[in-house]
Formats: sequence, C-alpha cells, structure tokens
Amino acid sequence: MRPTNEKSWRATYQRSMKVNGTEYKYWSLKQLAQDYQANLSQIPFTKRILIENIVRQASDFEEAARIIEALFLTKSTFPSESHGHSSEFNFYPSRVLMQDYTGIPALVDLAAIRDAIAQTGGDPSHVTPMCKVDLVIDHSLIVDQSGSESAIHTNHEHEMARNKERYTFLKWAQKNFRNLTVIPPGKGICHQVNLEYLAQVVHEDENGVLFPDTVIGTDSHTTMVNGLGVLGWGVGGIEAEAVMLGQPLNITIPKVVGVRLDGQLRPGVTATDLVLSITEKLRSHGVVGKLVEYYGYGLAALSVADRATIANMAPEYGATCGFFPIDENTLAYLTLTNRSSALVDKVRAYAKEQSLWWDTKETSPEYDENIVVDLSTIVTSVAGPKRPQDRLNISAIKQATLAQCAIEGVSSSSHGAKHSESSTHLHHGDVVIAAITSCTNTSNPAVMLTAGLVAKAAVERGLSVPAYVKTSLAPGSLAVARYLNETGLQHYLDLLGFHRVGYGCTTCIGNSGPLKNNLEEEISANSLHVSAVLSGNRNFEGRIHPSVSLNWLASPPLVVAFALAGTTCVDLENEPIAINSKNEPVYLRELWPSPLMLEEMLSQVHESHFRLSYSDIAEGDEEWEQLSMQDSPCYPWEPTSTYIQRPPFLELPPPTFPIESARVLAILGDSITTDHISPAGLISVNSPAGQYLRSENITPEEFNSYGARRGNHNVMVRGTFSNVRLENKIASPTKGGVTRCFGDTKLDECNMSTTEKKPPVMPIFEASRNAIELQVPLVIFAGKDYGCGSSRDWAAKGCLLLNVKAVIAESFERIHRSNLVGMGILPLQLKRPGELDALTLEGNETVFIAPNEPMKPLLELDIIVVTAQGTEHSVPVVARIDNPKELEYFNAGGILQYVLKQLKTPKMPL
Repeated sequence: MRPTNEKSWRATYQRSMKVNGTEYKYWSLKQLAQDYQANLSQIPFTKRILIENIVRQASDFEEAARIIEALFLTKSTFPSESHGHSSEFNFYPSRVLMQDYTGIPALVDLAAIRDAIAQTGGDPSHVTPMCKVDLVIDHSLIVDQSGSESAIHTNHEHEMARNKERYTFLKWAQKNFRNLTVIPPGKGICHQVNLEYLAQVVHEDENGVLFPDTVIGTDSHTTMVNGLGVLGWGVGGIEAEAVMLGQPLNITIPKVVGVRLDGQLRPGVTATDLVLSITEKLRSHGVVGKLVEYYGYGLAALSVADRATIANMAPEYGATCGFFPIDENTLAYLTLTNRSSALVDKVRAYAKEQSLWWDTKETSPEYDENIVVDLSTIVTSVAGPKRPQDRLNISAIKQATLAQCAIEGVSSSSHGAKHSESSTHLHHGDVVIAAITSCTNTSNPAVMLTAGLVAKAAVERGLSVPAYVKTSLAPGSLAVARYLNETGLQHYLDLLGFHRVGYGCTTCIGNSGPLKNNLEEEISANSLHVSAVLSGNRNFEGRIHPSVSLNWLASPPLVVAFALAGTTCVDLENEPIAINSKNEPVYLRELWPSPLMLEEMLSQVHESHFRLSYSDIAEGDEEWEQLSMQDSPCYPWEPTSTYIQRPPFLELPPPTFPIESARVLAILGDSITTDHISPAGLISVNSPAGQYLRSENITPEEFNSYGARRGNHNVMVRGTFSNVRLENKIASPTKGGVTRCFGDTKLDECNMSTTEKKPPVMPIFEASRNAIELQVPLVIFAGKDYGCGSSRDWAAKGCLLLNVKAVIAESFERIHRSNLVGMGILPLQLKRPGELDALTLEGNETVFIAPNEPMKPLLELDIIVVTAQGTEHSVPVVARIDNPKELEYFNAGGILQYVLKQLKTPKMPL
C-alpha cells in the first residue's frame, strides 16, 4: 500500500546521497517509479520534474498519489476521470523571474494589496513574496541614438531621466518586499542573465534537500532557460503575483511532444536558422498548451547556447516550453559561465541519481506525439514579414518583399545591389532598421562572433552601410561585450555602425527609437513599405516601429548582411550583397567565415568574461544608487504621477450572469497578438493615451512608451487596442484602434444602427466610455490564436477596464486565455469551425450569454447573437475556464481579488 501521510511519504521516498563528502537529501524518483511499477526511462523528462515537485510539495497525499500515477503513464490520459477525479494538480515553481515592463505592474498590484490589508487593520508587511523573485530592468532602454561611440551613454542618460519615477518605485519595492532582488538597468536582458547567472539547475533548500530548479516568469520567453535543463515558462503577471504570495499554479496533466533531432547542422547554418525552421514546423503541427521536449543523437551537436536559442522561441511555436535535458554540454556551459565546481558536481550527481540525465545509450522516452527534425536539412533562413512562423529561405525574401509591397512589376535592377554611396532616397523594401538585438541570439557566442567576422570581411572588402539604415547592437549581457572586445570584432562592427547602444531588449520589444534623418516623414508621404531586419523573436504588425510595415527575423550575421545590402529586395544567395568602393560586386558567401575561423574565435570565449561581468550584478551606477524613497510599508502614492497609480482592480465587482444585450466592441481576425491588444512601443500624440498625457502637461518628448507606462492604468486603458495596424471589421476600411458605437442610444434614435447608415468611426476607448455610461456590457469576437505573442497581462487588464465581459474566439493562446480568466473576463471558444465567418457579423448585433447552469470548468453553452433586424443565431461555445482553481479565481473577480480574500481570512497564514 502506498504511503498516504507526510511521515510515511518522507520515510518511503526521501533518500540521502553524498557529493564530494557532503550529504544531501532528495526525493527519490527511482523509488516512486518502483512503487508505481513504472519504467522511469520511458517517462518524458518534463514529467519526471513535475512528479518530483508534487511528491516534495504534497499536502493531500491521496490526491498526490493519483496525480503521480497519471503522470507515470506513458500517454497523457487520466485513468480515474470517469470516477470524478480531476487531472489538475498544483505546481510550485522554486522562483519567479520578472522584467520591468511586466514586473512593475505586478509589484504595483502587490502594493495595492498592502493598502487593502492595512485598511482592515492587518500588517501590510505580510504581503510579500514567499519565494525567490528576481526582477531585471531590461525593457526600458530606447535606441534614441545609434551608430556612434556616444550612443550607449546617451541612451542610458535618457533612460534614467525618463524612468526615474518607475525606478524609484522599484527601489521602494526592493527595500520593502522580502525575497525580491532588483537588478539595475545596464546589466543585460532577464532571460540571458537567467541563463548565464541566476539559474542553478539544481537547488538546495535550508534543510539540505536537493531539487530541480524550476521557474515561472512574467515574460513569455522565460522558456529560454529550458535550454539549460531548467523547466520554466511564462505566465501573466497576475498569475505570477499569486505564486509570489504562496499560491500554486494549477495546471492540467500536459501532453508532451517529443522532437527528435537527427544529424547535425551544415557549415554556415546557424542556430537561428534552426529555430526559425522549428518554429515553422511546430506551429504547423500544433503544440499550443503542450510541452515540447527535445531528444535524439542530434542533441550532442548542439551547445547550450544553441539549445537556449531554440527554447527561447517556444512561445513563437506555441508550446508551453521547449525542454532540453541535462547532459555533458549542460555541465560545460555551467563551467564556462563561472558556476562553481561544487554546483557542477551537484548537478551531475543529482541528475544521474534521479534519471534526469540524458544519455544516448538510454531508451528514449515515450511521447504523446512525435516529430522528427533532420538538422542536416536546415538552410539559411529568415522569417516574416509579420509573424515569426512564416519562415523563408534567404533566397525567397526578395520575391516576398516585392509581393508584400505589391510592386512585382518593378525590375530587380532597381532593387538589386547598391553602391556604398547610395543616397538616402528610399524605395519599397529598403532596410531602415538593422538591429542585432534580443536574448534569443545575443546569448549565442557562435552567431555573435559570426556577425563580427562578417563585419570584418565586409570592411576589408571596402563595403559600408547606406546612410538611411539605422544600425544598432544591444547585447543581452556584459559578457558579450567583453568577448567581442577581446576578439577585436567589435571594432569592425563599429565601423559599420553597429556600435553598442546599451544592454537591453531595445528593438525586439519595439524600443527602436526614431529612424535616421526623420525618414518617418518620407515613408508616410510616399506610402513606402520599408523593412526592418532584427535578430529578435517577434515581428508582429506595429511592434518594431509604426512606420515600418515589413519586419524580418534573422541571425545576427544576416542582420549585418542586410544592413550592407540596404534592402530586402535582394537574393543574397545568388545576387551581390553590394558594390564596393572599387565598383566590384561582393557576395555574401565571400564574407561568411569558415568553420575553422569561427572555432578559433569561439575558443577565445572563456570563464573570465562571465565572472567579471556578474561580479557586481546587483550594483547600479551612481545615478541608480542615489535614487531614494521614504521608508514605509505602504507605498506613498503620488496623485499627480503619470507613471505609478494605485490600480482599481480590487474595487471592481466580480462577473455576474446572465450577460444581456451586450454590444460588440471589435470583430477581429486570426493571430491577434497581445501587441495588437496592448502595444508596448511608441505613444502617438493623437491617440487617447497621448491626449491624456498632454492633458497632464506631459510633452510628446516625455511620453516614453506604453511599456514604461504600465504602472498607470489611465494610460494603459487608453492604449488598449491602439495598435496602428489593428484591423477591426466594424471600422473597416479604417485601421487602428477604432470602432463604431452602435450601442449609443442617440445614434439609435437617428436610425444610424442599420447597415445602410453606420455611426462614424471613433476611438475604441471613447466607445467603451459611452458603453460604461449607458451600462452596456461589451464583447469581442476574434478568429484563431487570439492573444498570441507576449505574456503581458495588460492585454486582459485593459479589456476589463474597457468593460469587456467576454471574448468569443475560434481559439486562444495559452497565456492570454489564462490572463482573461485571471481578470474575470470570460473566454468563450467557438465550437464549430468557420463559425466567425458564418455569422457575417457587422458590429450592430447584440449578444446574450446566459448559462443554463452555474459556471464550471469547460462548460458548454449556447450564446445568442441577435442581428439589427432581429434575427437570432444560437452559437455553441465552450467556456475556457479550464480547471477548478481558475473557476475560483474567475468567480472572485480575478486572481487579485481571490488572493486578497485569502489574505484577509484569519485562518489563512499570511
């Protein structure tokens, strides 16, 4: 009989082991497998880690035994579901990772909860993270200046001046919240810092118990650390807040997709080319909500840096994570990045004892689904111009650009290789941004050094970058700068304008800054379709720069190549990259380094680069250290602040049913991203958010970005759906954050709600204000993959403040669906394929949502859509509240209200 209480569990499953003479305890997966008569080698590594988490954290031991039994099955089916048992379980990650754009609003929410506790006579200091939390300031850097040695200093000065209020709040938070570490600006990107420094792979608690390092983050690319054998993924900020306050993540037994890697990459093919190909393949296969796990003989040929590049883009291929197990390459990377020899020995011993070690001699696990990727078939690739899964061979980008620009009739000669002294007069397809950016690639020495070698060869061949191209290099850590300097390659990058602009996300998050020489005006005046090429992970519409409609993802050396070409209307595989100063054509293949050259450079990357870079990671510059905030357990809100305001979410009522006579705020298509819903980039002067800031006496030069303003709900609600590329069918053909207000009774009186006469186009924010004044609930209709992209919870928070009660879509991306539930918005998934098109919605309909029974997980119901002419359509949907814990959050009005109630309950420990 299996143990069913804590004492017997500890006696049965806790073991001891010695590493270098020190004794440690651990929870034995081998003993568990023996008791459950399971073959541990057949179980995916990700499930093994989840099983360890459950047995170590179990309080309900009978329920834990059932879940462990289900996880030990080689297929993700739960044997007892027919007997009323649930397939959900509690997962307790060991730590939380945050960046400033998503981290500040999360901490602002915690500060508001402190206020609420204090108002009831409680101790506000009890509201504090219960687990380790690291916040890395990396998203606020904007490329105001580039192409010069002074750029890095100028950009940092501007960053500190713009964000003093926000950073002062973070200094208060670090002082008042236990277990919170804030890493100052200028140190790197959170995921690269996590990979190179924070992640331990194996943790030890205060009782000497070893356990796997697990992490959740308020940024979707937290998945990057899976390349190191650390299980982690991105969640919304509101979920992270709950975890910080001691709540578990409630997850369903996952399906695990095994991706077998065969062969090895051909010379000249990069990890970027590989991840773009994997993204294309896995998006097509369908891995949303699933765990992806890599295995096969091809693993040995991939460094941890290569693996991290692949793991980083798990959100782009739709998976919860893309996991690589621990092996010798893992230990080599830990050693390279200055982890202690004691830790390396501990990781090796623990991983082998717990069967968490990858060995090609062992039997491969059995997966729910299987995919094979032959590394030898991967070719040089780019992706774009609007989605990361839209991969192209490099030779195809020319025709893709021409097709997008609708200028197929223009001869290739006018868009072919350009002379170094090319004028600044722009054409369709010209590259106006070339950015080596993003942790996806700057964490990988191989692609960074290749970029430097391409730059060196280009300079030696007499090439230069056209004057209209804005070039930038933003390393994800200080270590990158050190090895580029010591190899001498930064000098050649500088000569082409790829000077360091700072250490942060920059262009990848949309902080690309102004184009060179006010080219925005020329682009607008001539309706030009120009290009950005970046080594990032996302290229969604309107994300990189509002004036740039074509955005291409590529490896760092290809970013250099397209900067030299000055256009994406070129086939770099067969056509010259440029004409040099001697009027000679130069081809990309002539600039690309040989494998031997690259290996020589890689040998110069060593442990000291990382040791020196992280020796003072928590120390900021003088300006950062001088920031101060009064010492108080509750944050002293400043009523006039336009950056930090106490949020209203704790005062909002919970959802109620039925929802009657709801109006349609927006009708949207497929692949609506969180960038469409809640942009992170520039704030337009004429937008509702811009007008609000102007009313607060903020000049346009001081607007900063939507991402930096996430601590102020007054800005963010006005910025919701403000993406200039948004296509709302109700407002067609006008693009942007606009709709038509059919719900205004004054317009109805004028008979303006008919299809013959439509109300005028107006900002979505104004339409929502009208609806709130009239007490009219709002809904949104959308197509497939609604909410894909970044994990930003403001895409849900903003909708709540717009009075959106439900989002009705063909399918939802994982994190955003969870965010909607966590804010008390009902996600309804259409059951019939093609339903959205079949409804032929115009926006003048009314919607009734009236469940016939109390809300429950995955409740099936029919909603009623009534046309302006009175015709009723019954539409079957599934309420995507996926598990009982989510239902508790939803019924409470969201996670924040649920957590506050728990904290106020005397029987609950604070």
